[in-house]
Amino acid sequence: MNLSLLSEPSGVRHEGRPRVLQDGSRVAVVGAGPAGSMFSYFLLNMAEAVALDVSIDMFEPRHFCHRGPAGCNHCGGIVSESLVQRLATEGIMLPDDVVQRGIESYTLHMDVGDVEIATPLMEKRIAAVYRGNGPRDSEPLDTHSFDGYLLELAQQKGATVIHRLVTDVRREDELMSVHCADQFSDNYDLVVIATGVNSRLMESLEDETQEFQRPGRTRTFICEFHLGRDVIRETFGPSMHVFLLDIPRLEFAALIPKGDYVTLGLLGDEIDDELMAQFFNSPEVQNCFPDATIPSHACHCYPRMNIKPTNPVYANRLVMIGDSGTTRLFKDGIGSAYRTAKAAAKTAIFHGVSAEDFKTHYAPLCRKIDNDNQMGKVVFGFGSLVQKARFARRGILHMVANEQSQAGGKRRMSGVLWDLFSGSAPYTDVFLRTLHPAYVGSLLWNLIAGNLPGSAARKEHAPKQERDRVEH
Repeated sequence: MNLSLLSEPSGVRHEGRPRVLQDGSRVAVVGAGPAGSMFSYFLLNMAEAVALDVSIDMFEPRHFCHRGPAGCNHCGGIVSESLVQRLATEGIMLPDDVVQRGIESYTLHMDVGDVEIATPLMEKRIAAVYRGNGPRDSEPLDTHSFDGYLLELAQQKGATVIHRLVTDVRREDELMSVHCADQFSDNYDLVVIATGVNSRLMESLEDETQEFQRPGRTRTFICEFHLGRDVIRETFGPSMHVFLLDIPRLEFAALIPKGDYVTLGLLGDEIDDELMAQFFNSPEVQNCFPDATIPSHACHCYPRMNIKPTNPVYANRLVMIGDSGTTRLFKDGIGSAYRTAKAAAKTAIFHGVSAEDFKTHYAPLCRKIDNDNQMGKVVFGFGSLVQKARFARRGILHMVANEQSQAGGKRRMSGVLWDLFSGSAPYTDVFLRTLHPAYVGSLLWNLIAGNLPGSAARKEHAPKQERDRVEH
Protein backbone atom coordinates (compact mmCIF):
# COMPACT_ATOMS: atom_id res chain seq x y z
CA MET A 1 0.00 0.00 0.00
CA ASN A 2 1.72 3.15 -1.18
CA LEU A 3 -0.59 5.54 0.60
CA SER A 4 -1.76 5.32 4.18
CA LEU A 5 -5.20 3.81 4.55
CA LEU A 6 -6.23 6.01 7.46
CA SER A 7 -4.56 9.37 6.92
CA GLU A 8 -4.82 11.65 3.92
CA PRO A 9 -1.84 11.76 1.53
CA SER A 10 0.00 15.04 1.60
CA GLY A 11 -0.62 17.52 -1.17
CA VAL A 12 -4.13 16.25 -1.97
CA ARG A 13 -6.90 18.85 -2.14
CA HIS A 14 -10.52 17.95 -1.43
CA GLU A 15 -12.45 21.08 -2.38
CA GLY A 16 -13.76 19.40 -5.54
CA ARG A 17 -15.22 16.31 -3.86
CA PRO A 18 -17.15 16.85 -0.61
CA ARG A 19 -17.20 13.96 1.87
CA VAL A 20 -20.93 13.36 1.60
CA LEU A 21 -22.84 10.90 -0.55
CA GLN A 22 -24.43 12.53 -3.58
CA ASP A 23 -26.38 11.36 -6.60
CA GLY A 24 -24.11 8.97 -8.44
CA SER A 25 -21.94 8.09 -5.42
CA ARG A 26 -20.61 4.56 -5.34
CA VAL A 27 -20.28 2.42 -2.19
CA ALA A 28 -18.29 -0.81 -1.84
CA VAL A 29 -19.26 -3.29 0.88
CA VAL A 30 -16.57 -5.91 1.48
CA GLY A 31 -18.31 -8.98 2.90
CA ALA A 32 -21.95 -10.01 2.46
CA GLY A 33 -22.64 -11.65 5.81
CA PRO A 34 -25.32 -10.19 8.10
CA ALA A 35 -23.42 -6.92 8.72
CA GLY A 36 -22.68 -6.25 5.06
CA SER A 37 -26.14 -7.26 3.83
CA MET A 38 -27.98 -5.27 6.49
CA PHE A 39 -25.80 -2.20 5.86
CA SER A 40 -26.59 -2.40 2.14
CA TYR A 41 -30.30 -2.85 2.86
CA PHE A 42 -30.42 0.07 5.31
CA LEU A 43 -28.31 2.42 3.17
CA LEU A 44 -30.41 1.87 0.05
CA ASN A 45 -33.62 2.13 2.06
CA MET A 46 -32.55 5.42 3.65
CA ALA A 47 -31.25 6.76 0.33
CA GLU A 48 -34.61 6.03 -1.26
CA ALA A 49 -36.38 7.87 1.55
CA VAL A 50 -34.41 11.08 0.84
CA ALA A 51 -34.42 10.64 -2.97
CA LEU A 52 -30.67 10.01 -3.13
CA ASP A 53 -29.39 7.92 -6.03
CA VAL A 54 -26.41 5.82 -4.85
CA SER A 55 -25.15 2.40 -5.91
CA ILE A 56 -23.66 -0.44 -3.87
CA ASP A 57 -21.27 -3.19 -4.95
CA MET A 58 -21.07 -6.07 -2.48
CA PHE A 59 -17.88 -8.14 -2.70
CA GLU A 60 -18.38 -11.71 -1.46
CA PRO A 61 -16.56 -14.78 -2.84
CA ARG A 62 -18.86 -17.29 -1.13
CA HIS A 63 -22.30 -18.55 -2.17
CA PHE A 64 -24.51 -19.06 0.89
CA CYS A 65 -26.64 -21.57 -1.00
CA HIS A 66 -23.72 -24.06 -0.91
CA ARG A 67 -23.18 -26.72 1.76
CA GLY A 68 -20.02 -26.94 3.86
CA PRO A 69 -17.17 -24.40 3.84
CA ALA A 70 -18.20 -22.80 0.52
CA GLY A 71 -21.37 -21.48 2.14
CA CYS A 72 -20.46 -21.54 5.83
CA ASN A 73 -20.07 -18.40 7.90
CA HIS A 74 -18.49 -20.09 10.94
CA CYS A 75 -21.23 -19.44 13.47
CA GLY A 76 -23.43 -21.32 15.90
CA GLY A 77 -26.43 -19.60 14.33
CA ILE A 78 -28.61 -18.28 17.15
CA VAL A 79 -31.06 -15.40 16.73
CA SER A 80 -33.07 -14.08 19.67
CA GLU A 81 -36.78 -13.42 19.30
CA SER A 82 -36.19 -9.79 20.30
CA LEU A 83 -33.84 -9.37 17.33
CA VAL A 84 -36.37 -11.06 15.04
CA GLN A 85 -38.92 -8.50 16.21
CA ARG A 86 -36.52 -5.57 15.73
CA LEU A 87 -35.75 -6.73 12.19
CA ALA A 88 -39.48 -6.97 11.51
CA THR A 89 -39.86 -3.27 12.38
CA GLU A 90 -37.21 -2.57 9.71
CA GLY A 91 -39.21 -4.49 7.09
CA ILE A 92 -37.01 -7.59 7.39
CA MET A 93 -39.53 -10.35 8.00
CA LEU A 94 -37.66 -13.56 8.81
CA PRO A 95 -39.60 -16.32 6.98
CA ASP A 96 -40.37 -19.66 8.59
CA ASP A 97 -38.10 -21.56 6.21
CA VAL A 98 -35.03 -19.74 7.57
CA VAL A 99 -35.55 -21.09 11.10
CA GLN A 100 -34.24 -24.64 11.57
CA ARG A 101 -35.77 -25.06 15.02
CA GLY A 102 -37.36 -22.87 17.66
CA ILE A 103 -35.55 -22.98 21.00
CA GLU A 104 -38.01 -22.79 23.88
CA SER A 105 -35.73 -23.59 26.81
CA TYR A 106 -32.17 -24.03 28.01
CA THR A 107 -31.05 -27.21 29.73
CA LEU A 108 -28.17 -26.42 32.05
CA HIS A 109 -25.75 -29.30 32.64
CA MET A 110 -23.34 -29.31 35.59
CA ASP A 111 -21.49 -32.02 37.47
CA VAL A 112 -23.95 -31.50 40.35
CA GLY A 113 -27.05 -32.00 38.20
CA ASP A 114 -29.19 -30.80 35.31
CA VAL A 115 -32.07 -28.33 35.22
CA GLU A 116 -34.26 -26.99 32.43
CA ILE A 117 -34.81 -23.22 32.22
CA ALA A 118 -37.99 -22.28 30.36
CA THR A 119 -38.17 -19.04 28.42
CA PRO A 120 -39.00 -16.19 30.84
CA LEU A 121 -41.36 -14.59 28.31
CA MET A 122 -42.63 -15.74 24.93
CA GLU A 123 -40.79 -12.83 23.27
CA LYS A 124 -37.51 -14.20 24.62
CA ARG A 125 -37.53 -17.36 22.56
CA ILE A 126 -34.54 -18.30 20.41
CA ALA A 127 -34.33 -19.31 16.74
CA ALA A 128 -31.64 -21.69 15.47
CA VAL A 129 -30.53 -20.96 11.90
CA TYR A 130 -27.91 -22.00 9.38
CA ARG A 131 -25.72 -19.21 8.06
CA GLY A 132 -25.11 -21.25 4.88
CA ASN A 133 -27.00 -24.22 3.45
CA GLY A 134 -25.92 -26.86 5.93
CA PRO A 135 -22.89 -28.96 6.94
CA ARG A 136 -20.45 -30.68 4.63
CA ASP A 137 -21.86 -33.78 2.85
CA SER A 138 -25.37 -33.06 4.14
CA GLU A 139 -28.45 -33.25 1.98
CA PRO A 140 -29.40 -29.89 0.43
CA LEU A 141 -31.67 -28.09 2.86
CA ASP A 142 -35.23 -27.33 1.82
CA THR A 143 -34.92 -24.18 3.89
CA HIS A 144 -33.29 -20.80 3.41
CA SER A 145 -29.83 -19.83 4.61
CA PHE A 146 -30.04 -16.87 7.04
CA ASP A 147 -27.15 -15.05 5.36
CA GLY A 148 -28.51 -15.90 1.91
CA TYR A 149 -31.91 -14.47 2.82
CA LEU A 150 -30.41 -11.16 4.00
CA LEU A 151 -28.26 -10.97 0.88
CA GLU A 152 -31.33 -11.46 -1.32
CA LEU A 153 -33.03 -8.56 0.49
CA ALA A 154 -30.05 -6.31 -0.24
CA GLN A 155 -30.13 -7.36 -3.89
CA GLN A 156 -33.85 -6.66 -4.10
CA LYS A 157 -33.11 -3.14 -2.88
CA GLY A 158 -30.65 -2.71 -5.74
CA ALA A 159 -27.26 -3.87 -4.44
CA THR A 160 -24.98 -5.67 -6.91
CA VAL A 161 -23.12 -8.78 -5.72
CA ILE A 162 -19.62 -9.29 -7.09
CA HIS A 163 -18.24 -12.76 -6.37
CA ARG A 164 -14.62 -11.71 -6.00
CA LEU A 165 -12.17 -11.92 -3.09
CA VAL A 166 -10.96 -8.50 -1.95
CA THR A 167 -7.28 -8.56 -0.97
CA ASP A 168 -6.55 -4.87 -0.44
CA VAL A 169 -8.17 -1.50 0.16
CA ARG A 170 -6.20 1.63 -0.68
CA ARG A 171 -6.64 5.37 -0.47
CA GLU A 172 -6.03 6.94 -3.86
CA ASP A 173 -6.39 10.70 -4.15
CA GLU A 174 -9.93 11.60 -3.12
CA LEU A 175 -11.42 8.09 -3.39
CA MET A 176 -11.00 4.61 -1.96
CA SER A 177 -9.79 1.81 -4.20
CA VAL A 178 -10.78 -1.86 -3.82
CA HIS A 179 -8.39 -4.51 -5.20
CA CYS A 180 -9.27 -8.18 -5.74
CA ALA A 181 -7.29 -11.40 -6.04
CA ASP A 182 -7.93 -11.62 -9.80
CA GLN A 183 -6.41 -8.13 -10.39
CA PHE A 184 -9.81 -6.46 -10.62
CA SER A 185 -9.95 -3.00 -9.00
CA ASP A 186 -12.38 -0.09 -8.83
CA ASN A 187 -12.81 3.24 -7.03
CA TYR A 188 -15.54 4.18 -4.56
CA ASP A 189 -16.75 7.14 -2.51
CA LEU A 190 -17.11 4.91 0.58
CA VAL A 191 -15.75 1.48 1.51
CA VAL A 192 -17.45 -0.56 4.24
CA ILE A 193 -15.43 -3.45 5.73
CA ALA A 194 -17.74 -6.26 6.88
CA THR A 195 -15.53 -9.31 6.32
CA GLY A 196 -15.42 -10.55 9.92
CA VAL A 197 -12.25 -11.42 11.81
CA ASN A 198 -11.42 -14.59 9.87
CA SER A 199 -10.59 -12.68 6.68
CA ARG A 200 -6.99 -12.22 5.60
CA LEU A 201 -7.92 -8.72 4.47
CA MET A 202 -7.87 -7.54 8.10
CA GLU A 203 -4.37 -8.97 8.52
CA SER A 204 -3.08 -7.30 5.38
CA LEU A 205 -4.54 -3.93 6.39
CA GLU A 206 -2.76 -4.17 9.73
CA ASP A 207 0.51 -5.21 8.08
CA GLU A 208 0.44 -2.36 5.58
CA THR A 209 -0.16 0.54 7.95
CA GLN A 210 1.05 1.37 11.44
CA GLU A 211 -2.20 3.19 12.20
CA PHE A 212 -4.63 0.27 12.04
CA GLN A 213 -4.99 -2.59 14.53
CA ARG A 214 -7.25 -5.48 13.61
CA PRO A 215 -9.68 -6.88 16.21
CA GLY A 216 -8.34 -8.93 19.11
CA ARG A 217 -9.25 -12.56 18.47
CA THR A 218 -9.52 -15.93 20.14
CA ARG A 219 -9.96 -19.37 18.61
CA THR A 220 -13.29 -21.17 19.03
CA PHE A 221 -14.59 -24.56 17.90
CA ILE A 222 -17.76 -25.31 15.93
CA CYS A 223 -18.88 -28.75 14.72
CA GLU A 224 -21.99 -30.52 13.46
CA PHE A 225 -23.35 -33.93 14.52
CA HIS A 226 -25.80 -35.78 12.26
CA LEU A 227 -28.43 -37.50 14.42
CA GLY A 228 -31.68 -37.21 12.45
CA ARG A 229 -34.81 -35.29 13.38
CA ASP A 230 -36.49 -38.10 15.31
CA VAL A 231 -33.47 -38.74 17.54
CA ILE A 232 -32.99 -35.04 18.13
CA ARG A 233 -36.65 -34.62 19.03
CA GLU A 234 -36.42 -37.43 21.60
CA THR A 235 -33.03 -36.57 23.13
CA PHE A 236 -32.64 -32.80 22.80
CA GLY A 237 -36.19 -31.58 22.20
CA PRO A 238 -36.72 -27.83 21.62
CA SER A 239 -33.97 -27.06 24.10
CA MET A 240 -30.47 -25.65 23.77
CA HIS A 241 -28.13 -27.62 26.04
CA VAL A 242 -25.61 -25.46 27.92
CA PHE A 243 -22.70 -26.68 30.04
CA LEU A 244 -21.19 -25.13 33.16
CA LEU A 245 -18.15 -27.35 33.73
CA ASP A 246 -14.90 -26.95 35.61
CA ILE A 247 -12.71 -26.86 32.50
CA PRO A 248 -10.01 -24.17 32.42
CA ARG A 249 -10.34 -21.58 29.63
CA LEU A 250 -13.85 -22.72 28.65
CA GLU A 251 -16.30 -19.81 28.94
CA PHE A 252 -19.33 -21.25 27.18
CA ALA A 253 -20.38 -24.51 25.56
CA ALA A 254 -23.71 -25.35 23.96
CA LEU A 255 -25.39 -28.01 21.84
CA ILE A 256 -27.95 -26.45 19.49
CA PRO A 257 -30.50 -28.66 17.67
CA LYS A 258 -31.03 -27.76 13.99
CA GLY A 259 -33.08 -29.96 11.72
CA ASP A 260 -31.21 -33.26 11.27
CA TYR A 261 -28.10 -31.88 12.97
CA VAL A 262 -26.89 -30.65 16.33
CA THR A 263 -24.37 -27.81 16.34
CA LEU A 264 -21.71 -27.70 19.07
CA GLY A 265 -20.12 -24.37 19.92
CA LEU A 266 -17.18 -24.01 22.32
CA LEU A 267 -16.18 -20.47 23.28
CA GLY A 268 -13.33 -19.39 25.51
CA ASP A 269 -9.63 -18.64 25.59
CA GLU A 270 -7.93 -20.28 22.60
CA ILE A 271 -9.84 -23.57 22.35
CA ASP A 272 -7.36 -26.40 21.70
CA ASP A 273 -7.21 -30.22 21.59
CA GLU A 274 -6.58 -30.54 25.34
CA LEU A 275 -9.63 -28.47 26.24
CA MET A 276 -11.83 -30.32 23.73
CA ALA A 277 -10.68 -33.71 25.08
CA GLN A 278 -11.72 -32.67 28.60
CA PHE A 279 -15.08 -31.49 27.30
CA PHE A 280 -15.89 -34.61 25.25
CA ASN A 281 -14.73 -36.93 28.05
CA SER A 282 -17.05 -35.35 30.63
CA PRO A 283 -20.07 -37.54 31.48
CA GLU A 284 -22.32 -34.45 31.42
CA VAL A 285 -21.63 -34.11 27.69
CA GLN A 286 -21.67 -37.81 26.84
CA ASN A 287 -25.02 -38.39 28.55
CA CYS A 288 -26.68 -35.88 26.20
CA PHE A 289 -26.21 -38.28 23.28
CA PRO A 290 -27.95 -41.62 22.63
CA ASP A 291 -26.20 -44.49 24.46
CA ALA A 292 -23.88 -41.89 26.04
CA THR A 293 -21.76 -42.08 22.89
CA ILE A 294 -20.59 -38.99 21.06
CA PRO A 295 -20.87 -39.62 17.29
CA SER A 296 -18.31 -38.51 14.72
CA HIS A 297 -18.96 -35.02 13.46
CA ALA A 298 -19.98 -34.20 9.91
CA CYS A 299 -17.77 -31.13 9.73
CA HIS A 300 -15.87 -28.81 12.04
CA CYS A 301 -13.90 -25.57 12.05
CA TYR A 302 -11.87 -23.36 14.37
CA PRO A 303 -13.10 -19.85 13.59
CA ARG A 304 -11.65 -16.81 15.30
CA MET A 305 -13.94 -14.60 17.37
CA ASN A 306 -13.68 -10.87 18.03
CA ILE A 307 -12.83 -10.17 21.69
CA LYS A 308 -11.40 -6.66 21.27
CA PRO A 309 -12.55 -3.92 18.87
CA THR A 310 -10.68 -2.73 15.81
CA ASN A 311 -8.74 0.48 16.36
CA PRO A 312 -9.85 2.75 14.79
CA VAL A 313 -13.22 1.64 13.38
CA TYR A 314 -13.40 4.47 10.85
CA ALA A 315 -11.43 6.84 8.64
CA ASN A 316 -12.30 9.22 5.82
CA ARG A 317 -14.54 7.28 3.42
CA LEU A 318 -13.96 4.05 5.38
CA VAL A 319 -15.88 2.30 8.17
CA MET A 320 -15.69 -1.11 9.87
CA ILE A 321 -18.92 -2.81 10.95
CA GLY A 322 -19.93 -6.09 12.61
CA ASP A 323 -17.10 -8.37 13.68
CA SER A 324 -14.69 -6.31 11.57
CA GLY A 325 -15.28 -3.38 13.92
CA THR A 326 -16.76 -4.22 17.28
CA THR A 327 -19.22 -6.82 18.55
CA ARG A 328 -20.57 -8.16 21.83
CA LEU A 329 -18.23 -10.45 23.75
CA PHE A 330 -19.06 -14.12 22.98
CA LYS A 331 -22.79 -13.41 22.37
CA ASP A 332 -25.28 -11.90 19.94
CA GLY A 333 -22.91 -11.29 17.04
CA ILE A 334 -25.86 -11.01 14.65
CA GLY A 335 -27.49 -8.41 16.91
CA SER A 336 -24.25 -6.39 16.94
CA ALA A 337 -24.08 -6.65 13.15
CA TYR A 338 -27.58 -5.17 12.98
CA ARG A 339 -26.76 -2.29 15.33
CA THR A 340 -23.46 -1.31 13.75
CA ALA A 341 -24.76 -1.70 10.19
CA LYS A 342 -27.73 0.56 10.81
CA ALA A 343 -25.66 3.19 12.65
CA ALA A 344 -23.02 3.30 9.91
CA ALA A 345 -25.64 3.54 7.16
CA LYS A 346 -27.48 6.32 8.98
CA THR A 347 -24.24 8.25 9.42
CA ALA A 348 -23.30 7.92 5.74
CA ILE A 349 -26.71 9.03 4.45
CA PHE A 350 -27.66 11.80 6.88
CA HIS A 351 -24.29 13.18 7.98
CA GLY A 352 -21.39 12.27 5.72
CA VAL A 353 -18.51 9.87 5.16
CA SER A 354 -15.62 11.79 6.71
CA ALA A 355 -13.71 10.53 9.72
CA GLU A 356 -15.27 13.33 11.75
CA ASP A 357 -18.77 12.23 10.77
CA PHE A 358 -18.14 8.63 11.82
CA LYS A 359 -16.40 9.80 15.00
CA THR A 360 -19.43 11.87 16.00
CA HIS A 361 -22.30 9.66 14.89
CA TYR A 362 -20.98 6.08 14.66
CA ALA A 363 -18.16 5.67 17.17
CA PRO A 364 -20.38 6.30 20.26
CA LEU A 365 -22.29 3.07 19.54
CA CYS A 366 -19.00 1.16 19.23
CA ARG A 367 -17.81 2.58 22.55
CA LYS A 368 -21.11 1.61 24.17
CA ILE A 369 -20.71 -1.99 22.98
CA ASP A 370 -17.07 -2.05 24.10
CA ASN A 371 -17.91 -0.64 27.55
CA ASP A 372 -20.60 -3.27 27.98
CA ASN A 373 -18.06 -5.93 27.00
CA GLN A 374 -15.84 -4.79 29.86
CA MET A 375 -18.72 -5.55 32.20
CA GLY A 376 -19.16 -8.82 30.36
CA LYS A 377 -15.62 -9.78 31.31
CA VAL A 378 -16.54 -9.20 34.95
CA VAL A 379 -19.66 -11.37 34.56
CA PHE A 380 -17.70 -14.20 32.93
CA GLY A 381 -15.07 -13.80 35.65
CA PHE A 382 -17.72 -14.59 38.25
CA GLY A 383 -18.82 -17.49 36.08
CA SER A 384 -15.29 -18.88 36.17
CA LEU A 385 -15.35 -18.75 39.96
CA VAL A 386 -18.63 -20.68 39.97
CA GLN A 387 -17.09 -23.26 37.64
CA LYS A 388 -14.37 -23.91 40.21
CA ALA A 389 -16.66 -24.04 43.27
CA ARG A 390 -18.86 -27.13 43.59
CA PHE A 391 -20.86 -25.67 46.47
CA ALA A 392 -21.70 -22.63 44.31
CA ARG A 393 -22.93 -24.86 41.49
CA ARG A 394 -25.18 -26.71 43.93
CA GLY A 395 -26.59 -23.42 45.13
CA ILE A 396 -27.34 -22.28 41.59
CA LEU A 397 -28.93 -25.65 40.76
CA HIS A 398 -31.14 -25.41 43.86
CA MET A 399 -32.16 -21.81 43.13
CA VAL A 400 -33.02 -22.44 39.48
CA ALA A 401 -34.89 -25.67 40.26
CA ASN A 402 -37.02 -23.91 42.87
CA GLU A 403 -37.76 -21.01 40.52
CA GLN A 404 -38.79 -23.33 37.69
CA SER A 405 -41.12 -25.31 39.96
CA GLN A 406 -43.01 -22.25 41.22
CA ALA A 407 -45.59 -20.85 38.82
CA GLY A 408 -45.77 -17.07 38.84
CA GLY A 409 -42.84 -16.54 41.20
CA LYS A 410 -39.83 -14.32 40.61
CA ARG A 411 -37.24 -16.13 38.50
CA ARG A 412 -34.21 -14.00 39.24
CA MET A 413 -31.47 -16.56 38.68
CA SER A 414 -33.32 -18.13 35.74
CA GLY A 415 -33.66 -14.73 34.08
CA VAL A 416 -30.00 -13.87 34.63
CA LEU A 417 -28.86 -17.18 33.16
CA TRP A 418 -31.27 -16.95 30.21
CA ASP A 419 -30.02 -13.50 29.23
CA LEU A 420 -26.41 -14.50 29.82
CA PHE A 421 -26.72 -17.62 27.64
CA SER A 422 -28.74 -15.98 24.89
CA GLY A 423 -27.17 -12.52 24.88
CA SER A 424 -30.68 -11.03 24.95
CA ALA A 425 -29.73 -8.29 27.44
CA PRO A 426 -26.63 -6.11 27.90
CA TYR A 427 -24.02 -7.50 30.28
CA THR A 428 -24.34 -4.34 32.37
CA ASP A 429 -28.04 -5.02 32.88
CA VAL A 430 -27.33 -8.65 33.82
CA PHE A 431 -24.67 -7.60 36.31
CA LEU A 432 -26.83 -4.93 37.96
CA ARG A 433 -29.64 -7.45 38.45
CA THR A 434 -27.26 -9.69 40.39
CA LEU A 435 -26.73 -6.82 42.86
CA HIS A 436 -30.43 -6.58 43.73
CA PRO A 437 -30.89 -7.33 47.47
CA ALA A 438 -33.59 -9.93 46.74
CA TYR A 439 -31.28 -11.74 44.30
CA VAL A 440 -28.36 -11.70 46.76
CA GLY A 441 -30.53 -12.86 49.63
CA SER A 442 -32.09 -15.67 47.64
CA LEU A 443 -28.69 -16.81 46.37
CA LEU A 444 -27.23 -16.94 49.89
CA TRP A 445 -30.19 -18.98 51.15
CA ASN A 446 -29.94 -21.40 48.21
CA LEU A 447 -26.19 -21.80 48.68
CA ILE A 448 -26.98 -23.16 52.15
CA ALA A 449 -30.07 -25.17 51.23
CA GLY A 450 -28.55 -26.60 48.06
CA ASN A 451 -25.60 -28.07 49.95
CA LEU A 452 -27.64 -29.81 52.64
CA PRO A 453 -27.47 -33.62 52.19
CA GLY A 454 -31.25 -34.02 52.25
CA SER A 455 -32.02 -31.28 49.71
CA ALA A 456 -34.99 -32.35 47.56
CA ALA A 457 -33.74 -30.39 44.55
CA ARG A 458 -30.30 -31.92 44.98
CA LYS A 459 -31.81 -35.43 44.83
CA GLU A 460 -34.25 -34.73 42.00
CA HIS A 461 -31.75 -33.00 39.71
CA ALA A 462 -28.66 -35.06 40.53
CA PRO A 463 -26.57 -36.38 37.62
CA LYS A 464 -27.90 -39.55 36.02
CA GLN A 465 -24.98 -41.68 37.19
CA GLU A 466 -25.50 -40.51 40.78
CA ARG A 467 -29.24 -41.28 40.69
CA ASP A 468 -28.52 -44.73 39.26
CA ARG A 469 -26.04 -45.39 42.07
CA VAL A 470 -28.59 -44.40 44.72
CA GLU A 471 -31.32 -46.56 43.15
CA HIS A 472 -29.10 -49.63 43.11
